[in-house]
Amino acid sequence: MRKLVFAMNLSLDGYVAAPGDDLGWSTPSDELFQWWSDRVGATALALYGRRMWETMSADWPTADRRPGATPAHIEFARRWRDMPKAVFSSTIDTVDWNTRLVTGDAVTEITRLKAGDGGPMDVCGATLAATAMRAGLIDEYVLVTAPVLLGGGRPFFTALDGWVNLTLVETRTFPGGVLLTRYETRR
Repeated sequence: MRKLVFAMNLSLDGYVAAPGDDLGWSTPSDELFQWWSDRVGATALALYGRRMWETMSADWPTADRRPGATPAHIEFARRWRDMPKAVFSSTIDTVDWNTRLVTGDAVTEITRLKAGDGGPMDVCGATLAATAMRAGLIDEYVLVTAPVLLGGGRPFFTALDGWVNLTLVETRTFPGGVLLTRYETRR
């Protein structure tokens, strides 16, 4: 069975995006950016919701060709393009860059993918993650918490019908006071 991981940057008060989907507060240090790049390089399949897909696909497919692109940005762009991806949406018609479109029931498809062979999968985007969370499909949560309070926006966690017990398996501090905490779901 494949592992499903939900990993995102979030504010100290629990938001992945400020009102208006503003992500300007979450600019990573070089060290954190490299950590995210290595994570993308190790992900066997990324599952995207439409909004996060539109954000990522607007930038990363050609980021390595921008004037002044750093070696780290070039590497991330290559890794992102090469990583197999699935986008869950009923409102878009096409996807590119080693990606397939899923228009059916997300829980059914994620359950099917988890039951198959292969390496770890990441769920990318708070709305799709909320669906997987409510269905009890997430095996690991990685919170990359920035020392900023947004006061509102898109939350990392969704309302649940019951408790989800977790075990802390890793902590790490990055420059700027960013704290990574990684938890496994206790089943």
